[in-house]
Amino acid sequence: MPLTGKKTSPRPPSTHELRAERRRRLADVRQELVLDAARSAFFELGMEKTSIREIARRAGYTPGALYSYFPSKEHIYGALLGESLERLNTQVQLALQAAESPAERLRAGASAFFDFYRVNPHDLDLGFYLFQGMAPRGLTPELDARLNTRLRDALLPCHAALQALGLDNARATAEVTALFAHIVGLLVMSHTGRIRMFGQSSQALFVAYLDSLSERAQRP
Repeated sequence: MPLTGKKTSPRPPSTHELRAERRRRLADVRQELVLDAARSAFFELGMEKTSIREIARRAGYTPGALYSYFPSKEHIYGALLGESLERLNTQVQLALQAAESPAERLRAGASAFFDFYRVNPHDLDLGFYLFQGMAPRGLTPELDARLNTRLRDALLPCHAALQALGLDNARATAEVTALFAHIVGLLVMSHTGRIRMFGQSSQALFVAYLDSLSERAQRP
C-alpha cells in the first residue's frame, strides 16, 4: 500500500513580501497615472509642446518624481506606443480564433488591424509618430526596433495566410506591404476628413481592396 504524505498548506507570505507586493502595486498604479497624463497631453498639445512638467502637473506629481519612472519624455512616448501595439496584437489574435481557412485568416487579420486604428485614431497617431514629425525622434534604435517588430507581428498572420494560399515569400511580403500602405493611407484620409473630397467611405474602400487581394492570392 503506498504511503501518503501529509499535505502541507502553502507558507503564508511574510510581512516583507506583503510590503514588497504593496509597493509594486502602488508603483504600477502611479506609472499608469503618468501614462494616462502623458496620453492626454500628447493628444491635446502634440509631442513638441508637451513637457515633462506638463505631464507631471496632469498626473499630480512633481517633475522629479516622474524621472523615477521614466528617464525622458520620449521614453514615456515609447511606453505608450508599446502598450498600444500590445492591444493591437491582442485584437488581431482574438479575431483569428474563429478563422479556419487561410482566406478567412487573411480577412480576419487584416480587418482586425484596420478596425483597431479606425476605432482608435489616437493610436494611429502614436503608431506612426504623427505627434513628432513622422519620425521616431528621441527613441533609441533598440526601442524603435522593438516597437517596429511588434507592429510587424500584427501583420504576420496575413503574411502566413497569403503563403498558405499559394504565394511565395517574396510575393506575400509585397502584398502585405501594399496592404499595410493601403490601410494607413485610408485611415489617414479618413481621420483627417480628406476622404470626403471624393465622397468615399474608408471602410468600403478597404473591403474592396481586401476582396481584390483575396482573389489575387487564390488565383492559380
